[in-house]
Amino acid sequence: MPNNIIVGRRKNAVARIYLTPGTGKVTVNKREFETFFPDQFDRQAVMSPLVTVEMVDRFDVNANVNGGGHSGQAGAIRHAIAR
Repeated sequence: MPNNIIVGRRKNAVARIYLTPGTGKVTVNKREFETFFPDQFDRQAVMSPLVTVEMVDRFDVNANVNGGGHSGQAGAIRHAIAR
């Protein structure tokens, strides 16, 4: 059971993330993080809030994202993590 369900938005993209204590595993729409975001810039954008507070390996992120393009979806996930 997820501890926190958080919504983030950017442009036309809406992301709902489930943040749980864990080892730093990130999945997006039930796919591996690197598979969903092949572009390094998008991966860095998603992880930037956790990198800033040095908690990359302390939480697992399971994101469901709809709408927009890859950049907007990455921004929506980043917004949700930052909240």
